[in-house]
Amino acid sequence: MSPMKFAVIAIQIKSTIAQIPVVFSLFLVILTATVTISGCSGEPWNNPYPKSQSQQNIYYSTFTERPKHLDPAQSYSSNEIVFTGQIYEPPLQYHFLDRPYELIPLTAIAVPTPVFVDADNNELPDNVSVDQIAFSVYTIEIQPGIMYQPHPAFAKDENGQPLYLDLSPQQVEDTFSLNDFAHSGTRELVADDYVHEIKRLANPRIHSPIFGLMSEYIVGLSEYGKHLQKVNKQLVEEQGEHAYLDLSQHPLEGVKVLGRYKYQIKIYGKYPQFLYWLAMPFFAPIPPEVDQFYSQPGLDKKNVTLDWYPVGTGPYLLSENNPNMRMVMVKNPNFHGELYPNSGEPGDAAAGFLADANKPLPFIDKAVYSLEKESIPAWNKFLQGYYDISGISSDSFDQAISFNTQGEVGLSGQMRDKGIELVTGVGTSTYYMGFNMLDPVVGGLSEDKRKLRQAISIAIDYEEFISIFVNGRGIPAQGPIPPGIFGYQEGAQGINPYVYDWVNGHPQRKSIGYAKQLLAEAGYPDGREEKTGKPLTIFFDTTATGPDDKARMDWFRKQFQKLNIQLVVRGTDYNRFQDKMLKGTAQFFQWGWNADYPDPENFLFLLYGPNMKKDKNGENAANYHNTEFDRLFEKVKNMNNGPQRQQIINDMMEIVRKDSPWVWGLHPKQFTLYHSWYHNVKPNLMANNTLKYKRIDPQKRAKLRRQWNQPVTWPIILTIVILVIAVIPAVNSYRAKIHARGVH
Repeated sequence: MSPMKFAVIAIQIKSTIAQIPVVFSLFLVILTATVTISGCSGEPWNNPYPKSQSQQNIYYSTFTERPKHLDPAQSYSSNEIVFTGQIYEPPLQYHFLDRPYELIPLTAIAVPTPVFVDADNNELPDNVSVDQIAFSVYTIEIQPGIMYQPHPAFAKDENGQPLYLDLSPQQVEDTFSLNDFAHSGTRELVADDYVHEIKRLANPRIHSPIFGLMSEYIVGLSEYGKHLQKVNKQLVEEQGEHAYLDLSQHPLEGVKVLGRYKYQIKIYGKYPQFLYWLAMPFFAPIPPEVDQFYSQPGLDKKNVTLDWYPVGTGPYLLSENNPNMRMVMVKNPNFHGELYPNSGEPGDAAAGFLADANKPLPFIDKAVYSLEKESIPAWNKFLQGYYDISGISSDSFDQAISFNTQGEVGLSGQMRDKGIELVTGVGTSTYYMGFNMLDPVVGGLSEDKRKLRQAISIAIDYEEFISIFVNGRGIPAQGPIPPGIFGYQEGAQGINPYVYDWVNGHPQRKSIGYAKQLLAEAGYPDGREEKTGKPLTIFFDTTATGPDDKARMDWFRKQFQKLNIQLVVRGTDYNRFQDKMLKGTAQFFQWGWNADYPDPENFLFLLYGPNMKKDKNGENAANYHNTEFDRLFEKVKNMNNGPQRQQIINDMMEIVRKDSPWVWGLHPKQFTLYHSWYHNVKPNLMANNTLKYKRIDPQKRAKLRRQWNQPVTWPIILTIVILVIAVIPAVNSYRAKIHARGVH
């Protein structure tokens, strides 16, 4: 290398080294400015939603499990009613604010009053005795002008003919979602749509969970189901399994169309609770052409079904069904309109629940439900303002709730500082553990089997369970009926005397010593079979298989160990668990029930023999059958509330408490948190269509989100400073070496 070239290179190196501190300084200044600007003027860095949504009128919530059925004839789960309740419109609904709960019209013009008739269809007076009433006739008139949401089933060509009710195999092959249909349409709601849905309850292809129950009431429905089974079998044999079963060709005796906007339902005897069913999605309208559209061969394999794409007249429609990520509902552009109520119970005005009186519904434009399988991430996003409402898991209870010196529940300081509000109440729900009464070990009504179940019921300490696993948010159940429902009794007269004693004004669980005595009398002294000496083993079938469930399963094992009984937990997925229940092969299980309507019949029917789960797909999951209980149920179910009805319920409680088909479990206390920008949050434990009443202040939400989610930039800055400081000695050392070599 020439001396001149070497000198040039040396000068360049020297210049570069000299500029290193300057480069670092400039980099630090630029980075700091960028972070500061981003944190102050932009959206929070942790925002899980698109920036465009920050000021939009959107409700954000969560779901934990994919809705299996969105077909109103099949859907019967609480995670499904979140969607079906907003999309479908039965003729009646519950008043949002009034208590006690009151039925009011939804699509109907008025709440129908039943007309009682005798066996010859002669009208009877209203005060006639129940045994003289052969039938009750309900005539429902609906409002004209109500339109369905847009849907391809209603699309027509220029000649008025349906576009998509006769798809070719190629069209089906090219279809992957409803978005693949270029056209959609709508039409007016008519009475025949309601009649069609009632017929669908008997469709053998649908397997509606209330078909068995409704067959006992709706005239001719049982026979109609048998008739459709024959028709369907013949159709399948002649045309294949996808042949359309046209229900319009098969009249149902007890349900008739009386005009474009009027229809009639005839039921056996007197059943006052039938009106409550008319507020449930089971009795919402389904247009026949929608049924025909979805029945076309091949669409079910593409998930193009009513279970995936519901069709209704309600305030919202399902715009996105992605159960592995999110479910989205948006305003139905064809919604007929409704006003927020202008009256409620005393105190509602002061609480702000009448601030929106007479304003048009719905208030919220869009509802986004994100899949959250774990409670902690969902809780953190709620605290960050990314979910508008939240329950309280055991993990976050202490962070959210505090108790004063009187033991009264309140919010923690952290929640109050954020303006978060709390609403509480004992739910009209019951959670229990059930014995399969058909099982040879734990089932049956013999005295030894009763004592076995009673002993286990004493051993499972639900007071401790409530304290440990639900943070005290519940009360031990004394029977199937929860507080707030007629038939529930407080105090000594309301306890289960086979599990509790009344001591010093409070129920006290019987001792383990007494439970062991019962177990010995049942033929299992010290937890071993008297004849063979083999240890007693109980198999617990459950869907609780996640890591968060292990502690509960261990706790249940310890409860059985008190009696030296071995509990074997058989975990499975929900579908497999349902199959076991339908086949009656589960021995011991955990179940729950939320009230469909505010009447004791809705809980007592869970133990009614003809409503068994096995073979009949009823809601009697324990497959319990006691002739005397069933007789009293048939008597009490259609009575009006009063002393006579209460006495019969008391007699029924004595029977089931003695038989112990359930470990009665608990009635939960509901704790719900919501942010200050979320309004009209009055708990309504009966209504399922309350999203339309809720209101969001998106500007306030966006402002608080920015405040709560400011990026913490100092660790980044500190890291860079440390790196710069760490590099300086190395730079100086390098420069020293260069100088030592004579490079200037």
